[in-house]
Amino acid sequence: MKQGSLLLRNALLLDPASGEYAEGDLLCADGRIAETGKGLTAPDVPTVDVRGAVVIPGLIDAHVHVTASTADLGSLAAQSPSYVAAHSFGIMSRMLDRGFTTVRDASGADYGLAQAQAEGLVRGPRVLFCGRALSQTGGHGDSRGRGTHRHDDHPCCAGLGRIADGVDAVRAAARDELRKGAHHIKVMASGGVASPTDRIDSTQYSADELRAIVEEATAANRYVAAHAYTARAVNRALELGIRSIEHGNLIDDRSVELFLGHDAFLVPTLVTYWALKEEGIQYGLPESSWRKVDEVLGAGLAALDRAAQGGVRIAFGSDLLGGMHRHQNHEFRLRAEVQRPLDIIRSATTVAADLVQLSGEIGTLAPGAHADLLVLDGDPLADIDVLADPEHIRHVVQSGTVVTG
Repeated sequence: MKQGSLLLRNALLLDPASGEYAEGDLLCADGRIAETGKGLTAPDVPTVDVRGAVVIPGLIDAHVHVTASTADLGSLAAQSPSYVAAHSFGIMSRMLDRGFTTVRDASGADYGLAQAQAEGLVRGPRVLFCGRALSQTGGHGDSRGRGTHRHDDHPCCAGLGRIADGVDAVRAAARDELRKGAHHIKVMASGGVASPTDRIDSTQYSADELRAIVEEATAANRYVAAHAYTARAVNRALELGIRSIEHGNLIDDRSVELFLGHDAFLVPTLVTYWALKEEGIQYGLPESSWRKVDEVLGAGLAALDRAAQGGVRIAFGSDLLGGMHRHQNHEFRLRAEVQRPLDIIRSATTVAADLVQLSGEIGTLAPGAHADLLVLDGDPLADIDVLADPEHIRHVVQSGTVVTG
């Protein structure tokens, strides 16, 4: 996409790492942050006087599905890839409007969507993709009902998961996603809400299979993110070297110890359960899946509190589907019940940048980073609703270019 130059004057610049504001100007050059300080000048560069407004780094959502235009995930594989892509363009554009300049896709997006965004063909956040999530037969990535026996895994299909059973098969599947440029590998390590035939409290994949997937990702200098709910599934995954736990609604004290001991991350997604309970049926979630939401809905906030109190590194995630994507920023408000605003902001900036292995590149206003930032009407450290309600975003700047406002 186009790399822009821009000078913001008279700003309150937030450093999420320190939690402190600095008064001054910020200069973007060729898509990067070139300098911050007082009295900066840049002839012939577009200049915006923000008149004391707060400026923070662009937000990072570490768990999205940009291809999920419906909550009926099993139906995606039967849709035309071009139709799914067309929906994805709109989903991505609206994410950018909500202040998210980078997203980590947790299955569904591929190199095509990421490349289209990078080349400026599509308006939206930078996409860090995993391709398709790896699932065992009957696992969270297996969308077949009990009466369906065939599974179409052809590359043209637009589904979120691929089925692979056995050590050799999961190695080949992981290598295939890495071949296509995956930034990380996603694996289904427990049951889930949207899958039709598994139980939420199940563990999925054998230890040998999970270990093989981790080995392949590590060999490629990548990492594995695992969908997991219960402490049994989470703890097992962490012990086997998985770096990022998605959801983790039912973790225990041992989980906290393992997160710390293995330098791993938790990515809670509270807003999706709230939205699925309120609107899931309306946006295509099968009733059988909707009935499973209660098993994890109430536990998510307690798990977040347990992890935060224990010092676990927590990244921001939303995991919304279909028409519920519009609630993305409500995650800030939900987390504020147990976390202070600065920690929530860090989860969507510095911590998420660490998770996706882009520290210093995104999630910061430091010179040299991508010039992705937000100009806000209000102080998010004093009131997290400034981020929970996108109407407080005055401007979104991406790669040094004002793209909204």
